[in-house]
Amino acid sequence: MNKTEFVRAVAEKAGIIKKEAAAVVNAVLEVIEETVKKGEEIRIPGFGTFKVVTRKERKGRNPRTGKEIMIPAAKIVKFAPGAKLKNL
Repeated sequence: MNKTEFVRAVAEKAGIIKKEAAAVVNAVLEVIEETVKKGEEIRIPGFGTFKVVTRKERKGRNPRTGKEIMIPAAKIVKFAPGAKLKNL
């Protein structure tokens, strides 16, 4: 399902027009982006949790040369599904 299909499904479920559903979907995504950018976590009971974690520096290999390289530490977003979502 792509974003357009998602907006259409939300509009149908909520009984609103697609334009309103698109505004709601975009607002939700912006709030998630802004919260994650601040390094905070978002918990949605039954659905899941978005949180920022720091991945440690580690060794890797250049696939072209096979030479060992150091991959720098990085902050990444992880999603952990909630119990209700897991059970589906």
